Formats: sequence, structure tokens, C-alpha cells
Amino acid sequence: MAPPRAYWKGSLKLSLVTCPVVMYPASTTVEKTKFRMINRDTGNRLKQQMIDAETGDVVEKDQKARGYEISKGEYVEIEKDELEAVQIESNHTIDIDNFVPRDEIDRRYLNHPYYIAPDGKAGADAFAVIRDAMKDQDRVALARIVLTNREHVIAIEPLGKGLLGTTLRYPYEVRDETDYFDDIKSPKISKDMIELATHILDSKASHFDPGKFKDEYETALKTLVKRKAAGKPIKIAAKEDKPDNVINLMDALKASIAGGKDSGKSSGKASKRAKSESKSERPHATRKRPAKKASRSPARHRKAS
Repeated sequence: MAPPRAYWKGSLKLSLVTCPVVMYPASTTVEKTKFRMINRDTGNRLKQQMIDAETGDVVEKDQKARGYEISKGEYVEIEKDELEAVQIESNHTIDIDNFVPRDEIDRRYLNHPYYIAPDGKAGADAFAVIRDAMKDQDRVALARIVLTNREHVIAIEPLGKGLLGTTLRYPYEVRDETDYFDDIKSPKISKDMIELATHILDSKASHFDPGKFKDEYETALKTLVKRKAAGKPIKIAAKEDKPDNVINLMDALKASIAGGKDSGKSSGKASKRAKSESKSERPHATRKRPAKKASRSPARHRKAS
């Protein structure tokens, strides 16, 4: 299968070694259930319009512009070609600045992942040299790149035959944990409680396997849409009562150890029942309501004085 259209094209540069590369998003939301806003009366899809906040007039596409607020209600307009004229080297080049130990990167700074591959055969050798040199060291390259008119720091590391690039957040984008943790008390916990909790942790020890991740909410959404399309009734589950927060911690730890195996068996049976019910449901065609043609009133225009 051919890869999707490249998200970015440019050059990967390490000192005087340069090679053309392409970059693709490593994540996607295509499989997620998406809803459209519709008109209850006609069943037609709704569309959004840009409205002048002061006059209430509809603003046509060719009248939209970018502006930066320099004082309350006063904006300086920035033209598209003026933005494009802000040229910096990282517009079309991933320039590697330095290499840092992998374990020094704070996970809070990790943002969006991308796949980086050579663009054609011309730069294949240079790409391989950079990739393989990085494989020999447990270090990650830090570089700069411009995406969506913003410069980002990107961490680059080998991944299979290619490279994985992950954009990083700037320090001003990461909140200080002390603002949230300073008020947390440090109660005295007995050694027995710690040992029981450690036992529970050990019993749940596993290996990272994203293949086991199940998006239960997405599955429930698909089931809801499937039942609605088939004209089946939808049961609205009653809200569960919130559990009492006043518990005996030691009793809860002991009960967790005693009931761990039983809960695992019951969840397995529930999963099988859910799969069986899902297979038995077959959606039927839904009768669509005829769309009514709505009259469009022309947008009012207001000339600037």
C-alpha cells in the first residue's frame, strides 16, 4: 500500500551532510467516530459562517484576514505573503543542533510523532549514514523545523528503516507540577499497607503491548450508531451512585488481593458476551427524510469607512 501524501518535504542536515526527506504523521484519527451538526427539522447538515462580532454581518471567505490584537479591540492586519516572507532556515530544513541522552527527555515535552523517510534515491546513502550512526548511540537528535507557520523543536531517533521525529513542547507550554502537588499531604503509611500494594502491583506486572488497548468508548459509540441505524430502541443506563470515599484502606487492599483473580475471570466472560451480541446485530437501511430547500438570503456587506 502506498504511503499517504507527505505532510512536509525538505532536507535533513547534520553538519555538512544533507539529504532530502519527507515526513508523515505517525498518528491518525480516521477510525474515530465523527458526528456532524444537522438540522432537526430537515435532517440537512449545518454549516458555519464567519460573523462580524460588531456588525453581525456575514463575512465572505475573500474578506477574512489575520489580525493581531495590539490593544483592546484594535488589530494590526498581517497579510499572507507577509507571513510567508518570514523566512528562517528551518522552513525547509531539519537542522540537527545536538544529541542528548534519550532518558533525559522529560515525557511531558513530547508532542506529535512523525515518520521521516528519504525522499527518493538521491539522498538514500546520506539518510542511512545519519540513521545508522544514531543507532550506535543511545542518543536522540534535537533539531528545528517549521510546521504550520510555527518553529518547533523536534526529537529524532532511529525507527526500523527510517526515523521517528517527535515535536517537543516549549517550556512555556508545560505547567509546573508544584502548582498542583504542593498541597498534597504526606501521611504516614504503614509498612504492611505498602507491602500489600506492592503485591498487587506485582500481580499486575506486564509488558507494554498497544495491541491490547481497547477504546471502549469508541466501541460503545459504534454500537449506538448501529442500533439507531437499524431502528432499534436505545436504552439509557441509569447513572451509577458515586462510591463512598470513606473506606478502610487496609480492608480495600486485602480485598483487592483476594478478588483479583475472580474479577479477571468475570471481565473475560463479559467481553465474550459483548462480542456475541455485536455479531448478532445487523443494521437495516435507514429511511432518510427528504431535504427541504432553504432560501438563501444574500449576505449584507458593509464598506469600511
